[in-house]
Amino acid sequence: MALLELNHVTKNYNSQFCALDNVSFSVDEGEFVSIIGPSGAGKSTLLRCINRMVEIDKGQISIDGVITSSLSKKMLRKLRTKIGMIFQHYNLVDRLTVIENVLHGRLGYKSTLAGIFGKYSQTEKAQAFRIIKILGLEEQVYKRCDQLSGGQKQRVGIARALVQNPKIILCDEPIASLDPNSAKIIMDHLRTICKEMGITVIVNLHQVEAALKYSDRIIGINRGKVVFDGFPENLTPLQIREIYGSESDDLMPDLGERHAG
Repeated sequence: MALLELNHVTKNYNSQFCALDNVSFSVDEGEFVSIIGPSGAGKSTLLRCINRMVEIDKGQISIDGVITSSLSKKMLRKLRTKIGMIFQHYNLVDRLTVIENVLHGRLGYKSTLAGIFGKYSQTEKAQAFRIIKILGLEEQVYKRCDQLSGGQKQRVGIARALVQNPKIILCDEPIASLDPNSAKIIMDHLRTICKEMGITVIVNLHQVEAALKYSDRIIGINRGKVVFDGFPENLTPLQIREIYGSESDDLMPDLGERHAG
């Protein structure tokens, strides 16, 4: 059974704009899937529908065999502990330290009162420190997050997601705001998390080359529709043009070199 299934998912923001149009696909446990497409294609809406930050209008989404639309608020909160989320702009509390931000990933397991007072067990703290070390942030552990670089902030976001013990991590343009070196570090970490920890990773990307390098599978979206779903090696310049339209002209030289090689 697939870990994630979308069946005929549609989301309209108004009568003029269909963000997702009859989207269907499934993702297996341990897969690394990149979703590519131009700005406004529906990539971010798709991720937010998966974890029910946005409600769908039609269709069905199931995670680990559970249909998400049928869940009460309490059950949805429980399901979300299995779903890590990484954001383009980090979504951290800048005045708090790295360790404090990372431990926020455990809030889904806490009562409201325990969350307010930051009541974390020694086991949770030890796990957080271990993940911070894996991500190369041990020297920043007590720094406020507003003192960090963009790449470091994104690694804090990854650590916060990992401390949830998720089955799936959703990444919404995680490298869009980063320089190439920081972007490579983030993508390397995500790939390691997927392949060594067995956590399913779904990442929205505008960078086609990153999708080609890191993914097991690529899904291309244009105007809310899936126009490509396949292996990276099967993504051709013609399909890139179908996904990106006029934007694809800037991508063609790199793709041409790849196919020529």
